[in-house]
Amino acid sequence: MTSSALVPSSPEPCADRTAEVSRNTAETRITARVNLDGTGEARLNTGIGFFDHMLDQIARHGLIDLEVRCDGDLHIDGHHTVEDVGITLGQSFARAVGDKKGIRRYGHAYVPLDEALSRVVVDFSGRPGLHLHIPFTAASIGGFDTQLTYEFFQGFVNHAGVTLHIDNLKGINAHHQCETVFKAFARALRAALERDPRAAGVIPSTKGSL
Repeated sequence: MTSSALVPSSPEPCADRTAEVSRNTAETRITARVNLDGTGEARLNTGIGFFDHMLDQIARHGLIDLEVRCDGDLHIDGHHTVEDVGITLGQSFARAVGDKKGIRRYGHAYVPLDEALSRVVVDFSGRPGLHLHIPFTAASIGGFDTQLTYEFFQGFVNHAGVTLHIDNLKGINAHHQCETVFKAFARALRAALERDPRAAGVIPSTKGSL
């Protein structure tokens, strides 16, 4: 699946690389807090247990402190909750990373879990785009609709302003497929957001802005 969307103008830089964003609609009420220079602590409550487990992978393997609270219309299904958490986290990351001076910008990771293997590549380009291929072997995992994996990442890239390539290369167990994707995403984020001591204060682009 491939798509893109316009992203708002760049936010003001945030020196301590933290952000808090709230999003309230008729479908969901969400608060998200991120610290890009954290230790991997997570406080999560979306009402969808497996989704919380995947968000925990982002925190733990990305070394990002992450807090997400969501009260969504789960009596309908998980779609609005998962999509809107992606949107809110994307906004949080955009605010926390600021003008992107001194970051490495690009990150990639391969992560295995038993028979499953996934690759994720991210570019904090300012241009949102998602290219995703996950041939899930099951329609749901613990009540989590696997189609919503796409909705989460689409919401994230549109509002974080990143280009994201996700490929599940191997896998038989759907839980393993999904978990390798989220772990690889976390590792790719960690690499891209790391401060580059050789380029301190420099925007990583020949254009001079991202």
